[in-house]
Amino acid sequence: MDNINMSKSIPQVQIKFLTKQKQYAVPDFPLSVHTSIVSNELNTLINELLKESNNIKNEIEFDFLICSQFLRTSLIEHITEKNISTEDVIIIEYVEKYPPPEPQDCLIHDDWVSAIAVCEKWILTGCYDNTLHIWTYKGKHHLVIPGHTSPIKAVAWISLTSDTASFVSASQDQTAIIWDWNIIENSVDCIHVCRGHERGLEAVNINYDKTIMATGAWDTMLKIWSTANQDENEDGESTSKRLKSEHGKTRIPKRTMKGHKEAISGVVWSDKIEIITSSWDHTIKIWDSELGGIKHELTGNKSFFDLDYSPLSHTIITASADRHIRLYDPRSTEGSLVKAIFTSHTQWVQSVRWSPIHENLFISGAYDNDMKLWDTRSPKAPLFDLSGHEDKVLCCNWSNPKFMVSGGADNTVRIFKSKHIGH
Repeated sequence: MDNINMSKSIPQVQIKFLTKQKQYAVPDFPLSVHTSIVSNELNTLINELLKESNNIKNEIEFDFLICSQFLRTSLIEHITEKNISTEDVIIIEYVEKYPPPEPQDCLIHDDWVSAIAVCEKWILTGCYDNTLHIWTYKGKHHLVIPGHTSPIKAVAWISLTSDTASFVSASQDQTAIIWDWNIIENSVDCIHVCRGHERGLEAVNINYDKTIMATGAWDTMLKIWSTANQDENEDGESTSKRLKSEHGKTRIPKRTMKGHKEAISGVVWSDKIEIITSSWDHTIKIWDSELGGIKHELTGNKSFFDLDYSPLSHTIITASADRHIRLYDPRSTEGSLVKAIFTSHTQWVQSVRWSPIHENLFISGAYDNDMKLWDTRSPKAPLFDLSGHEDKVLCCNWSNPKFMVSGGADNTVRIFKSKHIGH
């Protein structure tokens, strides 16, 4: 600042640092910095302040939030876009940078991996050769399960103990099958074949207390089913029609809900009775599963291929027939329903999944062979590209906070270990 000409040629702005991570707190007095400062320089500055005021010796990498969005440009570009005056003291919140996920094992299958679900250490996959597979996250193959007669498009865990587990698979053969797995003996039984859809299934999701599930299919119908092992004699659409099939008992839906005009591509429970669906008909619908009606509808301008709902942020992310991921707030009553658009994929996005523990983090998989890790506070660029697939990514899952997994048309599952930290 001694050089007056220098200070005139590079405009200054006043900033104040703030953090919720108390171990990294620095004095909150205003500082003067040049307006063209970028996050790397802010990182150097904050580390110098930490060394002066703290016992922290090692360099720590931070991200910087201004108006709820990460700084990805120069400070002046960011505040101009956000309509913040350079006369104001700019509050900059800093958070420890999310560490890069580490690639783990590659699980090799015989055909496209089109469905994936993780529960604790177990990975359940569904393939285009009609088979299911159970793996550990360390890459050990435990079981191959035949039974479906067409490609499997969705899988979900229902229950898991140390001795037994149950799960469901949804297939283009128009059925969903509920399976029991004896982990000790490593054997699987087909318990119920859920029949009722008239075209191939695309999606399945289990409700929060694991007692019922919802399926969506190419027949445009949303159907509700019991997940119980035992037959129930109430609430079925026509219990007398229950038949013994070639393996397992035929189960019929508790309820069928009409409303979509084209295939249902994604299904997720948002609370005990509310279901959210995405469809090729360009709409997202929010349903009351008890009353059987549509509560609310969001309309997009492209077919939706997938969606996920976060109980932490109460928001929806969607994958579409374009390169973009969109964030919707279904509770919003003002402004645009689309709260953010995330653009980095170069081809159709096929799958999206929220982090189960971070309200801002999600993953996406696309036809450009990439899975990406995103933070909702950084819509212009992902945190990381999780590369490895050599063909289209068809599905992804982040049910276990420690592992991001994806399945693809290269016949593999890729696993990335998340060294997650609390934000």
